[in-house]
Amino acid sequence: MYMKNVIYKIIMGCYIVAALVLVTACNDSLDIQQAYPFTIETLPVPKKLKVGETAEIRCQLVRDGRYLPTTYQIRYFQPDGKGILKMDNGTAFLPNDFYPLEKETFRLYYTSASTDQQTIDVYVQDSFGQLVQLTFSFNNDNDKEEQEE
Repeated sequence: MYMKNVIYKIIMGCYIVAALVLVTACNDSLDIQQAYPFTIETLPVPKKLKVGETAEIRCQLVRDGRYLPTTYQIRYFQPDGKGILKMDNGTAFLPNDFYPLEKETFRLYYTSASTDQQTIDVYVQDSFGQLVQLTFSFNNDNDKEEQEE
């Protein structure tokens, strides 16, 4: 009888230790990565524009991973010169206003409205606050007109 009691206590002790290990090892929350780094790749862009001339900026959103509810927004600011930036669907951007970026491959069209040096900063931001900045600079191309005359 003494041996049964000892074996019973050993088995119960093992059950208690196993239960404690299982209770402390379980974690209901899963670690799901939601915010993945991303970049915007562009093809080369002309450096000189005449007044009224339009430059096409071809862009590709490249993500390091995918989390389906992630959304992207685009905005721009023009610190130098004057011009108009449009999306490939015809949407004309207003400086510092956010616009949804619905495609991973998109085009921007910048039309020069100034004879001065022009710079535009394009910002793409995801729904987690990660930000990518692109800067494009355009010089006046009126020298060619003067040489042709």
